[in-house]
Amino acid sequence: MIEELAAGAPGQSVRASLDGPTETGRPGLTPAWEVEPGGGSPSLVHVNATATGGGVSELIRGLLRHQDEAGWAVVAGTPEFYAVTKYLHNLLHGRADPRRLDDPALMRTYRTTLAPQAKWFTEHLARGDVVVLHDPQTLGLAPALRAAGVRVLWHCHIGAVVAPERGPGAVWKAFAAELDAVDTVVTTLPEFAPPRSRRLLVVSPAVDPSAPKNRGLSPDEIGAVLAEIGLTADGASPGVTVTQEVPLPPDARVVLQVSRWDPLKDMPGVVRCAVGLPPDVHLVLAGPDPADIRDDPEGRAVLAEVQGMLTELSDADRARVHLVTISLTRPELNALVVNALQRRADVVLQKSLEEGFGLTVTEAMVKGRAVVGSAVGGLRQQIADGRTGLLVDPTDLHGVRAALARLLDDPVLRHELGTRARQAVLENYTMRRMAQDYRRAVSGAS
Repeated sequence: MIEELAAGAPGQSVRASLDGPTETGRPGLTPAWEVEPGGGSPSLVHVNATATGGGVSELIRGLLRHQDEAGWAVVAGTPEFYAVTKYLHNLLHGRADPRRLDDPALMRTYRTTLAPQAKWFTEHLARGDVVVLHDPQTLGLAPALRAAGVRVLWHCHIGAVVAPERGPGAVWKAFAAELDAVDTVVTTLPEFAPPRSRRLLVVSPAVDPSAPKNRGLSPDEIGAVLAEIGLTADGASPGVTVTQEVPLPPDARVVLQVSRWDPLKDMPGVVRCAVGLPPDVHLVLAGPDPADIRDDPEGRAVLAEVQGMLTELSDADRARVHLVTISLTRPELNALVVNALQRRADVVLQKSLEEGFGLTVTEAMVKGRAVVGSAVGGLRQQIADGRTGLLVDPTDLHGVRAALARLLDDPVLRHELGTRARQAVLENYTMRRMAQDYRRAVSGAS
């Protein structure tokens, strides 16, 4: 699903740790090829900030299976650089103080980190090649690439429908020179795009139904995976850490949220849902090991907050909450565990405060799971309320619990929603369709 638009479409504070020294970057930082381009002319190259963790790297991996000879490079960064880019991430969601961007040291840290890497790209690319820069971490490369005759697309996967003065406007102002160098902006929703984009394309997120994370699993396979990692039986598996009072009972009804340990995913709010749900309902919160995600400096703090909240629950409620952290250094294991968890769940929850696109929601939908998602951002596009899932106000805890209870108590409705959800994904949100959208985007870049 892709839509071309005319140019000109126009809370609570969560901020990255920017109180430490803001260095001017390290000239020795060098990007790395995750996948070298195949030698076709012109080349198509994706560039992002990490090869593991999060939906963007998964999307790129999926796209490359449909983009012959395309390449993928990953930029390098320092902790100071990633603190700045996480701050930009929060600004684009309207959840950071825009006035902090007035400090010139922040953008100096950002630009001087990318400057030597821009030179690397111009040495490895040729005039007429096409580069897709993903998210704010890479946008700073645009001017140098355009000056070298490279065609530049910027795919911004994040955003929120908020007034510009709450954060996005400050980002567009700070990146005016970079945005002027971009041929085409790609976003999930038109509201996420900067104003006065030269060309704007709206591209929906996608999954690969045949990928290891989505392939079919038998009940016995699901049971074996969850027992092996120690969720349903005593034990432990390298690469997976399970925090729980007791194993998950075989007859428990399960609500699952899979996401990064990011403040905007509201994992602490998911824990609060345990209070008041029936005693046979268990919550499973699963996410990647924060130590494996170099571009998200807030992950460890959020996971620690969630772990701390468990100690505040009653003994009975604490016994019904299970935390699963999965190493990204073993991608096959990660995909298998997430697949098994999603298929074991009775209801999949995505209680995000903001969400550019909900890849884990689409993964659950293609498995025929009933989903409850926040009525924010890209989730409003992915879930048809009452038809392929339920949409809720993420700040209304009572309403979230009520939606979960409604689905948990109505297996017929769960089945109907799950069946329609799977069909909707197969019709609209497959990686093959996204690759077709990209072909249009790339062919239209000028």
